[in-house]
Amino acid sequence: MSSAARPPLHRDPGLQPERTVMSWGRTTLSLCVAALVFLRWLPHYGAVVLAMVVVSLLVAGCIYATQRRRYSVASRGITAERLRADVVAVLATSGAVLGLGVLGILVVLGQ
Repeated sequence: MSSAARPPLHRDPGLQPERTVMSWGRTTLSLCVAALVFLRWLPHYGAVVLAMVVVSLLVAGCIYATQRRRYSVASRGITAERLRADVVAVLATSGAVLGLGVLGILVVLGQ
């Protein structure tokens, strides 16, 4: 069965799952852009900046890899009227961004 023939998971394509996927997509893009900005620091602050690049890209990759599952769960939750927030993903992403900020401050203060 092709993906075009599959019935939609819910009736309204403008509902929360689509907006949430777009939001996580913007977060992924922002982390990738931050990784590129960190690469600009490399000549000035040295190889320790590569840790920040790796963490940014790792978090972005994890978000990208879990998008399909997150969308399916949200769509089924709307259909069943039992939708739950993905607290773990939000806390993990927030923790990673906080860690990147602390690491960035330590890199700058270490020079």
